[in-house]
Amino acid sequence: MAPKADTQSAGAVAAADASSQFSMDPLFHILKVVPYSFLRAPRLRLKIPSVSLPSAMTIFSLVLLTYFMVVSGFVYDVIVEPPGIGSTQDPATGAVRPVVFLPGRVNGQYIIEGLSSGFMFVLGGIGIVLLDLALDKNRARSVKVSYAIAGISSVVIAYVMTTLFIRIKIPGYLR
Repeated sequence: MAPKADTQSAGAVAAADASSQFSMDPLFHILKVVPYSFLRAPRLRLKIPSVSLPSAMTIFSLVLLTYFMVVSGFVYDVIVEPPGIGSTQDPATGAVRPVVFLPGRVNGQYIIEGLSSGFMFVLGGIGIVLLDLALDKNRARSVKVSYAIAGISSVVIAYVMTTLFIRIKIPGYLR
């Protein structure tokens, strides 16, 4: 058997809500009602600010800068605070000479080592972008050839230098 709808209980709840509004503390009632009897919220005519989208070159530059900072170990440099460049003593002459790469330690680096490696990675990435631009059909042939030569050169230089950096970092690697 379905329960009967209790109209008294619904009316009692509404009456309790109405009576609870008037049964509040008189001081609270004065603070809640009186200021709004003569104060009025201002009519603001605010315009939504229009933000123009940044250009594609701006986004590319920010992504490239972020990529450079990530691959060069910027976070590592900030946290560990390694020296900018190291030094070692020449056993034959006893003279102190600078060392750019921290040899033998894969998980450590000098600041210049990270920046130079990051630059080589960015150079390789720019070379790939130039190779992509060389494939554009709307460009003149001489421009396409220039982009292709610059792209191939950048990728080859980045590869050779990164391989050299690894060989300096880890003696006997890739031999």
